Amino acid sequence: MSATPNVEPRRILLAYYAATIVFLVLDYGLGVNVRVAGLQGFPQLRAGYYLAIFACFGLVIRRPAWSTAIGVIESLATLVTLIFSVALRSMFVSDQMLESGAGFLSLAELLNFLISGSIAWFAWQRGMTQLFGPRR
Repeated sequence: MSATPNVEPRRILLAYYAATIVFLVLDYGLGVNVRVAGLQGFPQLRAGYYLAIFACFGLVIRRPAWSTAIGVIESLATLVTLIFSVALRSMFVSDQMLESGAGFLSLAELLNFLISGSIAWFAWQRGMTQLFGPRR
């Protein structure tokens, strides 16, 4: 990894992290949880996620050379969070879910999974290529 990261991916990463303030206002101010819909039932994890994203934002600003590594780690963490909060719940339906109808994925959770998952997968793949070169 070079000492000076590619400027364009860093700008995209900074914009992505900076946009978190918009999602935070939507979530806590207006009750529209788009960014972390899968964590709606886990307020501490949801707040921790926002805090972690702001920490990534601060690190990318203070340590530009770390941008790619930070993006890779954060995107992997996002993928793992999505898998545990959304995918596993949709794959393992319990009797209680069938009886009560509660606990199934909402449209917001599904959209969050598709959008966030796609972006995180792309960011992880691109970051890994930048760090280690193309796969052979």
